[in-house]
Amino acid sequence: MSYQNTNLIKICLVEDDNIIREGFVMLLNENQGFKVVSAYNNCEDFLKNVQNDKPNVVLMDIELPGMNGIEGIERAKKIYPHAQIIVVTVYENDDLVFKALCAGAGGYLTKNMPSQRLVEAIREIMSGGAPMSTNIARLVVASFQKNHNSPLSSRETEVLELLSRGKSYSNIAEGLFIDKETVRTHIKNIYWKLEVHSKAEAIEKAMKEKLI
Repeated sequence: MSYQNTNLIKICLVEDDNIIREGFVMLLNENQGFKVVSAYNNCEDFLKNVQNDKPNVVLMDIELPGMNGIEGIERAKKIYPHAQIIVVTVYENDDLVFKALCAGAGGYLTKNMPSQRLVEAIREIMSGGAPMSTNIARLVVASFQKNHNSPLSSRETEVLELLSRGKSYSNIAEGLFIDKETVRTHIKNIYWKLEVHSKAEAIEKAMKEKLI
């Protein structure tokens, strides 16, 4: 059965990597019922045109030149609330996930997914679902299982979780958009609050008390 134009799912992309953006355009336009109406490499141009584009679905990266994707989502939902927005990013730390969802994203995928998952996710969100990569869904579930009487701030918890996954100070700084010195400060505060003297002790205590 062929789709009428009125049944097309209109898609906008906001992705600054030219190869990934062009790959997504080709992938999506090959699927019956999908049409990529515009593809942008920054949020500013996307926001200027979103009312003319009238997308059903927006695929939004987070780290972009100029305005980041979190702010882009928030502004897009105010300008054109009908759009369903799916984050597609390399980042999977829980602070960014929750910021994106609070800003108005309806789904969150990581770029290491199989290409067919992106197609499924668009159909899923158009059917009222909330598509998420498996690891992101686990993060969301884990957040509800944490000890909410934790002495650690949300940022300190995040730093400790990344440490527990074996991330270096540089990786943590890059993933959280902060500098290495700030990471060191957070770790000092974590040690002080948990009354421990090493990374291993901090992780062990945090896991025992369900702080991470």
